[in-house]
Amino acid sequence: MKPFRYERPDTVGEAVALVAGDPGAVFVAGGTNLVDHLKLGIIRPRLLVDVTGLPLDGIEALPDGGVRVGATVRNADLAAHPAVRERCPLVPQALLAGASPQVRNMATLAGNLMQRTRCPYFLNPETRCNKRLPGSGCSAMETDGEHTAVLGSSESCAAVHPSDLAVALCALDAVVCVRGGGGTRRLPVTSLYRPPGHRPELDTVLEHGELITAVELPAPAMAARSGYRKIGDRASFSFALVSVAVAVDHQGETIRDARIALGGIATTPWRARRAEAVLRGAPATADRFVAAAQEELAAARPLRANAYKVALVRETLVATLSDLCGEG
Repeated sequence: MKPFRYERPDTVGEAVALVAGDPGAVFVAGGTNLVDHLKLGIIRPRLLVDVTGLPLDGIEALPDGGVRVGATVRNADLAAHPAVRERCPLVPQALLAGASPQVRNMATLAGNLMQRTRCPYFLNPETRCNKRLPGSGCSAMETDGEHTAVLGSSESCAAVHPSDLAVALCALDAVVCVRGGGGTRRLPVTSLYRPPGHRPELDTVLEHGELITAVELPAPAMAARSGYRKIGDRASFSFALVSVAVAVDHQGETIRDARIALGGIATTPWRARRAEAVLRGAPATADRFVAAAQEELAAARPLRANAYKVALVRETLVATLSDLCGEG
């Protein structure tokens, strides 16, 4: 039994100060990820700071067509909210593709974005994992792990980022609002996550004590269509082997703009900017979709056991674009 303190502050400033003032402190909300880690002995915090009592649980439809979502909004409420379903359908699609109803009733928006990898070697304290214990090695790479990343990995880590929601938010160009000891700041979701490099234990760019307070979803383009497609070991309640989030604006046979993010294949939610560049201003044809996928995947570096992901994500992206653009 590892003892810890528990605090439930009344204000955001108090919560930030409590965590910032103690290197052994962590925030907790729904606890669907953190509690597992406590049970497994992956983390041993001295202090849990519960943020569920803070006024961060609102959803506001903005006059410009966007939506502002508080950090502690439950995933079930976010997926069901009328403004979110109407303006940003990628979000409920991604949320409903992952987890069970019970988990969605507990898990929060910010907790979803901050969840850690489900790599089996990270979750097993008896194995070597640089993300869990820096400098210990990476058992996934040593064993050619089947479920590891093909994009964004380093010599230190090939763990896949697990969030479905983060992939959708990257494709939407959503913005994260953060409060820390130095004040507030806003950053794109695409800039929230750190590639592993030589410091894989650092999942995000947030400083210790910084708290996500909200996520802003921008207004969609009037002609844009969007879709989220996920391939997993099971049809439901499983993490993605491959996922694709696409928002595409096309007029007639021409793609005016496209935003694409990929999940299940990279160490972070992967914004496919090379594929987007191939599509922008081009004809909406199957050949162009294949060319876009191949351009993005040219940088893929699969291990022996996960090479199947390259073909799988290519076919999934082409199928999703074809559906949204009326091809096939």
